[in-house]
Amino acid sequence: MAAQRRSLLQSEQQPSWTDDLPLCHLSGVGSASNRSYSADGKGTESHPPEDNWLKFRSENNCFLYGVFNGYDGNRVTNFVAQRLSAELLLGQLSAEHTEADVRRVLLQAFDVVERSFLESIDDALAEKASLQSQLPEGVPQHQLPPQYQKILERLKTLEREVSGGAMAVVAVLLSNRLYVANVGTNRALLCKSTVDGLQVTQLNMDHTTENEDELFRLSQLGLDAGKLKQVGVICGQESTRRIGDYKVKYGYTDIDLLSAAKSKPIIAEPEIHGAQPLDGVTGFLVLMSEGLYKALEAAHGPGQANQEIAAMIDTEFAKQTSLDAVAQAVVDRVKRIHSDTFASGGERAKFCPRHEDMTLLVRNFGYPLGELSQPTPAPAPAAGGRVYPVSVPYSSAQSTSKTSVTLSLVMPSQGQLVNGAHSASTLDEATPTLTKGGVSPEQRSAFPGAWAASLRTNAASFEGGLMPPISRTPFLPLRQPCLQAVWTSCPIQPLPALFFRSHWREWASAPACFHTLLKLASTKPSCCLD
Repeated sequence: MAAQRRSLLQSEQQPSWTDDLPLCHLSGVGSASNRSYSADGKGTESHPPEDNWLKFRSENNCFLYGVFNGYDGNRVTNFVAQRLSAELLLGQLSAEHTEADVRRVLLQAFDVVERSFLESIDDALAEKASLQSQLPEGVPQHQLPPQYQKILERLKTLEREVSGGAMAVVAVLLSNRLYVANVGTNRALLCKSTVDGLQVTQLNMDHTTENEDELFRLSQLGLDAGKLKQVGVICGQESTRRIGDYKVKYGYTDIDLLSAAKSKPIIAEPEIHGAQPLDGVTGFLVLMSEGLYKALEAAHGPGQANQEIAAMIDTEFAKQTSLDAVAQAVVDRVKRIHSDTFASGGERAKFCPRHEDMTLLVRNFGYPLGELSQPTPAPAPAAGGRVYPVSVPYSSAQSTSKTSVTLSLVMPSQGQLVNGAHSASTLDEATPTLTKGGVSPEQRSAFPGAWAASLRTNAASFEGGLMPPISRTPFLPLRQPCLQAVWTSCPIQPLPALFFRSHWREWASAPACFHTLLKLASTKPSCCLD
């Protein structure tokens, strides 16, 4: 394993090795590139995109998510995304690890990534120094004779290769506990559904001179905290922690604001928060680059960006049918708000002449998507028939399709559904309880075969046992033998969502229920109805 990791760290000649890692399909990503607006409101890209992200699931069921915000090029963000994955997903983390173990692994991973990047540019820095020594001293570059032009061109190329840095926010989900590590100004939010609404908590701290802990750390190195806070920007960036940026790491003694420091003031050591237990949590995790919330703050003013973005995500959950669509819709909305604010010429237009790259990653923890509360229209029934959607377990781990699946069965339209004591209930009312009777002979004969065929056709897509929130449509009554078989195979009580939609979240722990129904429908369809 160590040899495999070293081979991955030796060069960037394998930029796509992470393509072989399993993606986490319980998460979605949205993004938008930077924009600068002209007087007529037209937006153009100021520089190539510099953000990056990752969302992987390891073989030992460790989930890794990250959002990286770069500057002065995308070399560092690309490097960090590749190398950090190698440091965390090749067996370094397992379910047996304690909280202290996970913290140690995260600290070590960031340290290795930082040192590896700086080592990777050593040769370029040495060549740069050698070429600079060949230039005549005291002569401005624009006044150099033509014979030095090739040296100047090479110096520009080398500068692009070695410059730049990155901020990072990373989340690790292990044994249903959440850990967040960050360097810089990207943010992590945990949004929980409560009886009082959506509870939004920022899990990490921004590493800027507005952070009193960071000011204290810098003052302990001998720097003037008051001056740092007044200036607010260190070598073009607000962040006091970053990965890469060799000029600040190697040359801080030549920077007036930092020259008094006893040791490196700008560091890549992450601040780690966790472990945050997720047992019983319904909601979502948000990782976002600085560009997203800064664009919203520019348009609306500082202070409420976290809550606004969480509310936007909540709104899009009700509308969209995939997590990628949720994340992208929010990014597009923030981008539009920023653009409209600039075009309005209003009070805040002066704060919105440009925005940086935006990246938003959303990881779902059982929060219902739009089609789950508003089912998609079912296929038209045959003449004289009615359509009965049937929700079944679905695993996003083995499929890239939507995270909710509804099978539709066409049934003869005879008689009313029996809904416990409410025998007059119709298709639009509450889910019927499991009760004998109420199904016509035509329904009894037509249902098992159609259900079995649908299950067999779609069985490959439903392996794994992850169950989305079920559609709010009634289920046909099941015969007692089928009910008893499911009851005995179900490791939880009461019965899962297939029978009571109010308990749909428990289905994730009871994949055996689906397999029992599949077997019954395929081998003994007559036992599925009474």
